[in-house]
Amino acid sequence: MSSESVVPPVVRPRRLRTTPALRRSVAETSLEARQLILPVFVREGLSEPHPISSMPGVVQHTRDSVRRAAAEAAELGLAGIMLFGIPEHKDAIGSGAVDPDGILNRVIADVVAEVGDALPVMADLCLDEFTDHGHCGVLTADGRVDNDATLEIYAEMARAQAAAGVDLVGPSGMMDGQVAVVRAALDGAGHTDVAVLAYSAKYASAFFGPFREAVDSSLQGDRRTYQQDPANGREGVREALLDVAEGADIVMVKPALAYLDVLRRVRDAVDVPVAAYNISGEYSMVEAAAAHGWIDREAAIWETLISIRRAGADLVLTYWAAEVAGWL
Repeated sequence: MSSESVVPPVVRPRRLRTTPALRRSVAETSLEARQLILPVFVREGLSEPHPISSMPGVVQHTRDSVRRAAAEAAELGLAGIMLFGIPEHKDAIGSGAVDPDGILNRVIADVVAEVGDALPVMADLCLDEFTDHGHCGVLTADGRVDNDATLEIYAEMARAQAAAGVDLVGPSGMMDGQVAVVRAALDGAGHTDVAVLAYSAKYASAFFGPFREAVDSSLQGDRRTYQQDPANGREGVREALLDVAEGADIVMVKPALAYLDVLRRVRDAVDVPVAAYNISGEYSMVEAAAAHGWIDREAAIWETLISIRRAGADLVLTYWAAEVAGWL
């Protein structure tokens, strides 16, 4: 075929990819500091931050170091900080979770005192860090997680966190009816302004592995009887709709990357903000591959987070939040 017979294309999508500035101007999805939430772990009894070996760059904080992390997050303009407490002592009912002097409630007060209204302070509302068996609820005599008995403790935990000054509580145990019970407990105690960020579609995922180290988990068995089956997508939407009906102010999909389809479905189904949690295993895979020189770390982080935003997340919980906000 001669060159004269080739008809040049009229439509050339590549025209809009010519320069970095042009690509930036037509980008369909943005990534901003105000969309990123930093999850942090605070361990009782530490005198200095303790590195988490399976999550390079992430630590278990002391009460002092988490205040500094919160102040930095506020200065960077992050969407919030999500607090996880790790107690020195655990028991079968997770009593440290409702103790006003327990590590999580003390840390909430510490961080609120540090940042005031400059940064939304959020706290995980679950028993798994506080129980000696590692489950998200109390157990029956035959070892099953007792949904309704657990809800009573969640209500008490919500009141304790609100009294400590939290802005948003994050019920994450996947107990049926947890949002309704937490909302009623907060309102009944006069904490009507405390919002609920519901872990609505939370799957029984292998990618939670490094998180077990991060919270010193003592889990026995697995959580498949209450966390969702990875095979189910429609069920994630159903859970989110139930949580919205029960009073959730924000709903969340967790994990993010293996469930981008669920995230998209949830975003299309609800009229409240949607969050997604870029979890420990997703973080650690990128860090491990980058450490071996197999991928470009910064580019992979950016692509990971932009994919979660593109799938529909208004907010992204990520251990890279502060670092990426610094890039922005």
